[in-house]
Amino acid sequence: MKFKGLIILFIVMIFSEKLKAQDPVQPVFPKLGKADTIRVASTNDNGVMIPWMQLLDVSIYANRIWKSPAEKAAYNRLRYNVLKVMPYAKFAKRRYEQLEEEIARTPEKREQKKLVKQCDKEIKDMFNREIKELTITQGQILTKLIDREVGRTTYDIVKQTKGGFAAFSYQIVARVVGHNLKSTYNPNEDRDIESIIRTSGFYQ
Repeated sequence: MKFKGLIILFIVMIFSEKLKAQDPVQPVFPKLGKADTIRVASTNDNGVMIPWMQLLDVSIYANRIWKSPAEKAAYNRLRYNVLKVMPYAKFAKRRYEQLEEEIARTPEKREQKKLVKQCDKEIKDMFNREIKELTITQGQILTKLIDREVGRTTYDIVKQTKGGFAAFSYQIVARVVGHNLKSTYNPNEDRDIESIIRTSGFYQ
């Protein structure tokens, strides 16, 4: 048994040396044409380099069939309201992300408070200039879209930046006029809103 084991070990060693002695296979690249000016990734498939590039997702939507003219009119009103407030939600996302980055780079609490105050002023200026003209329905949609874009409810954002008491106070005022700062976004429940956003061109 020992002799047989030595023979097997000897064969394995010889085979390994032959593998090391073999020249590495040079990959074969496709021939470039005159118009091939775009650099792309490639994958080695048994020595043949196959070029490839990642494409953007494509969403295909069928023409919607309406049960009644009233249903179509309601959808068109929803579409108008979503397109009206979507820019504000995207602004909130950009400004909040900017605030988080600035706070992360600023260790001093006093400077952080200044950054929060500046952000609060910009949002208030936009509110006084534009958002105060929104209808109750548009305001309700906006709170949902802020949760969609930022990943946090309006209530959570106010609580983080201005404290729990301020968030509680704002929520009371919002509830009086028909809003809810704790409104969350659910793509399944709000599928009409999601469909409108996806086909609106905001993410092209």
